[in-house]
Amino acid sequence: MVDYTTPVTTAFEMQRSTIEQSQKALEQSVSFQKNVNNAVIDSLDTQESAQRRGVELQQTAFHSCLDAMATTMPGMTETVEQIRETVDEQFDFLLENHAEIFDNMETELEDGAETYDEMTAEYVSAVNEQVDMLVEAHEELESQSVEAAEQFGEQLEEVQEQVEEIQEQVEEVQAEAADAVDVEA
Repeated sequence: MVDYTTPVTTAFEMQRSTIEQSQKALEQSVSFQKNVNNAVIDSLDTQESAQRRGVELQQTAFHSCLDAMATTMPGMTETVEQIRETVDEQFDFLLENHAEIFDNMETELEDGAETYDEMTAEYVSAVNEQVDMLVEAHEELESQSVEAAEQFGEQLEEVQEQVEEIQEQVEEVQAEAADAVDVEA
């Protein structure tokens, strides 16, 4: 007996494999984005620290300029100190705002990442449910297709047997006819 179901089951297995691979790819892309979000949030402290050091270096450089002015311009010491106080106040204000901005950015990014995580978890869960239903329906369709292929194979074999029987009968009739012609001649 010829197995007519192998191509059918192979096709269905390939389709299911594709569905499962697509599902895994979706989950991996969601996981990747989650990791990217966490990496961005984790890098904020480093960025803030580097920028803060840059601002502090500018303040130090400005102080060096003021020190140079005070030593090269006699009688300017009081004015230079007033300028230094004003500059220090502005740098303090800048550093406070800088820290506040980074705190706000971190809070917003964390909230956004949390919202993303919640939404994607719900989305992935819904997709997984749909895929489970699809695979279940797919397996049922496969079962029906295999059954139909088996029935087709059985019917085909019956037809082949009938054709063989008819061929045998035709050959017998031809042989009898040939014998009858030989007997008369």
